[in-house]
Amino acid sequence: MSTDDSSASPARAHRPRSPSRLSLPDASTVGGGRNPAGGSMIDRDGYRLNVGIVLSNTRNQVFWGKRVREDAWQFPQGGMKRGETPEQAMYRELEEEVGLQATHVRILGRTREWLRYDVPEQWVRRDTRGLYRGQKQIWFLLRLVGRDSDVRLRANDKPEFDAWRWSDYWVPAQSVVEFKREVYHSALTELSRYLPRPTEAGRIRHLRVVHTTGIRGGPAASTRVPTPER
Repeated sequence: MSTDDSSASPARAHRPRSPSRLSLPDASTVGGGRNPAGGSMIDRDGYRLNVGIVLSNTRNQVFWGKRVREDAWQFPQGGMKRGETPEQAMYRELEEEVGLQATHVRILGRTREWLRYDVPEQWVRRDTRGLYRGQKQIWFLLRLVGRDSDVRLRANDKPEFDAWRWSDYWVPAQSVVEFKREVYHSALTELSRYLPRPTEAGRIRHLRVVHTTGIRGGPAASTRVPTPER
């Protein structure tokens, strides 16, 4: 992962394998699943089954969301529920957190295996300590085929983000909370093979921040302690 925008290197165009041909684990293949709270699944090793979403535009820029009332920016993500496949969970989280439906996006690719990160104990909810260790994620790369105006951060009564922007694909490492950096790097590296060649307009640097609550500020390094992981 690049540490600043100026050192970002564009991904090479690559003809991707069809996402439907990739072999993926799902909730039904993970033994020892537990469901301590909220309907999310935790495996026998203490990792919550989760999906991550990299939403891209025709410039190969990616959706970057600011967490509500925090100086912390991240990709959309969320836990899988019992009986869901990773793809089903991804579409649900996309609608809940970004307000987009399946008709607004196209799947370009996804990671083949689970990517894991551990959450520092002081940031784990007390009622899940001893059961919960971190997240194991399948990451999806999506292309927005709708419009920017289709994004609705208040699609549900508990929004995850209060602002968003388009960022360069190789997001600055210092803008990601430390314990997620390795997973972000791994996901972006694996998914970069599925990026199509950007349009000519995409060669022009483009920055847009959309504020939904009047809160201002850019995606600076995350200095505030994140909300405990759910």
